[in-house]
Amino acid sequence: MQSFDVVIAGGGMVGLALACGLQGSGLRVAVVDSHQPDLDSPLPAAPGLRVSAINAASERLLQYIGVWDNITAQRVNAYQGMEVWDRDSFGKIAFRGEEYGFSHLGHIIENEVILRALWQKAEQSSDITLLCPATLKNVAWGENDAFVTLNDDRQLSARLVVGADGAQSWLRQHADIPLTFWDYRHHALVATIRTAEPHQSVARQVFHGEGILAFLPLADPHLSSIVWSVSPEEAQRLSALSNDEFNKVLASTFDLRLGLCSVESERLTFPLTGRYARSFAAQRLALVGDAAHTVHPLAGQGVNLGFMDAAELASEIRRLQRAGKDFGQHMYLRRYERRRKHSAALMLAGMQGFRELFNGDNPAKKLLRDIGLTLADSLPGVKPKLVRQAMGLNDLPEWLEQDPVRLK
Repeated sequence: MQSFDVVIAGGGMVGLALACGLQGSGLRVAVVDSHQPDLDSPLPAAPGLRVSAINAASERLLQYIGVWDNITAQRVNAYQGMEVWDRDSFGKIAFRGEEYGFSHLGHIIENEVILRALWQKAEQSSDITLLCPATLKNVAWGENDAFVTLNDDRQLSARLVVGADGAQSWLRQHADIPLTFWDYRHHALVATIRTAEPHQSVARQVFHGEGILAFLPLADPHLSSIVWSVSPEEAQRLSALSNDEFNKVLASTFDLRLGLCSVESERLTFPLTGRYARSFAAQRLALVGDAAHTVHPLAGQGVNLGFMDAAELASEIRRLQRAGKDFGQHMYLRRYERRRKHSAALMLAGMQGFRELFNGDNPAKKLLRDIGLTLADSLPGVKPKLVRQAMGLNDLPEWLEQDPVRLK
């Protein structure tokens, strides 16, 4: 039986960020995942379809754990501004980071780029053991240790097991942690789009009746990744259109803000579900990322929320370890749970309220949201708060806030 201090189920972005965040602490960390990326193969020439809007708070975490330079050496694009508007109406808001002393609001980065950098860092760390490919077969919870059996019958012991194994988390289900979930009644369509006009490194989002369309600017000034949130029926219709028909509908829905559009990739769709675990921690167990919560991609905050889970949990484990405390005890994990449940609940409630307000073409609701957007765009003091929210600075753990790594 191999003995570890922390066993992390899931080698995705959040699980690996947690592992890398614990390096140098003297703790033995294992990451268990069903597959391992081929780091020897070059990054595909075409941008990946799954991208993330990494905010300044997540950037600071990635800097701290030493992967940011590797990420920026590959394909990334800093976005300096944001524009949001209600189609066929007067409601709109726009802001740029430089107006408030920031060189950028965040970066649009392919998930594959982030994952590769984190894998490479984890592989280089003597504190981290990568057990891949492997999956969890069983976990038995003891008073002083958790005992993990892998699908190949290898056995591990750990003071703490962390569920970073995604929205359908096996570990969360195995621990019988209840899950609150709801269907957003939306599917997301993602694709890579070439536009006639350059995107000027501005992230744009338009609300249109029953849908939300976001253009996220990629490194090529004429390429954007789109996330189009629509009803399941509309997603199916859009997926079935020919490229020419799809391009016309897309450019029209986007009010021709960037001229004519041309789809340059396949179109993928997936259902959107909100999830919130009733507990983020238990005896010898903690949940992070999508295993604990999933949110609507409306504001692109899903992975950022997960990264802040990793930052908070790494900080708590280090603090408890220095104090000589047993960080696998639920009584000590409650501080992590309390802080992250609060942040996730605020994000989920905010996204749900925002989505309900911008859903449909009810004239009264449309007038209300247009007035709200206009006031937010014009009232003094509102935009700086929105900028901080967009950059994730309101959800920054204290230790990252105090760290000497600078945001700008």
